[in-house]
Amino acid sequence: MKIKHTLAAVCMAWGVAAAPQAGAVDIDVASTFPKDMLFLGDGLKQFAKALEQTSGGDIKVKIHGAGDLVPALEVLNAVSSGAVSAGYDWVGYWGGIMPVANLVGALPFGPTPEVLAGWIWEGGGMQIIQKAYDAHNVKFLPCVVVPAEPAGWFNKEINSVDDLKGLKMRIGGLAGRALTKLDVSPQMIPGGEVFVALERGRIDAAEFSLPAIDESIQLQKAGKYYYFPGWHQPSSINSIPINMKVWKSFNEKQQDQILTACRSSFLWTLTNGIPNQLEALDRMEKGGTIIKRLPEPVLAALRKSTDEVVAEERKKDPIFDEAFESLNSYMSSVDRWNTLQNMK
Repeated sequence: MKIKHTLAAVCMAWGVAAAPQAGAVDIDVASTFPKDMLFLGDGLKQFAKALEQTSGGDIKVKIHGAGDLVPALEVLNAVSSGAVSAGYDWVGYWGGIMPVANLVGALPFGPTPEVLAGWIWEGGGMQIIQKAYDAHNVKFLPCVVVPAEPAGWFNKEINSVDDLKGLKMRIGGLAGRALTKLDVSPQMIPGGEVFVALERGRIDAAEFSLPAIDESIQLQKAGKYYYFPGWHQPSSINSIPINMKVWKSFNEKQQDQILTACRSSFLWTLTNGIPNQLEALDRMEKGGTIIKRLPEPVLAALRKSTDEVVAEERKKDPIFDEAFESLNSYMSSVDRWNTLQNMK
């Protein structure tokens, strides 16, 4: 028996309850990223490879790039409705409908990838986040972790907080709201459109991803200054959301195989995110990119505005508040451990 889950979704729309499946399964996954995007696309391919191996070939993933099945920023809605069985995303895209997605997508001045990984998988993070996804009929699977990113590309020098005022910048989530307090206008633009927007002057600045990924979409040809550190996104999660009825149609063994593959791709991205970045920076610098660090007064202003945004969000949304409290507690315990282990 072989099930095509895009067809299974049609049955669900008529209210047909599917029994747990034991045969071979194909899962269509609609990505928010171009299919072959460096690292981000590779993370999904690693998941697909691991799942096929773990299931002995019984579960296969068919990857559809951004826009192939649905527009990039409609992926979660499509998965929620059952129009698409599964997706692949940067979790922060959905912060407008699930506030906790902003925290998982990127908490400014937040945890390192290793600490975020521990909280998500072993510190209760996944269970808290799932509460928000339950309201949208979606199973949350955190299958990719992204290392700290640069602060972004600018076409003017940032020497003071005043230099940020009036800029239109491609950035989202909590960082976008923090920048709003400093008179920056955040713009939510899908990854495949960032170069054109910056190159044509529709925006003045942009953050997207790691240097090697930014280089692959030629942002170095659209922006002059490349700023660090990545205050806005010291770590982030990409997920594979699965329609809950589709998830429940898998038997226990298949669900375990999917979770195992998810952990495998998570580990792969945790250990493969950094190696290519310095080489990419060297190439871009030789090509004329000016690499700079944001001044400390600017970082201090960004931290202050971030604290204000987080406090506002905690008051508005109980799941965000629970997740932040849990993550903050986990980070504190790790800090104590690291202090005790410090050999300096």
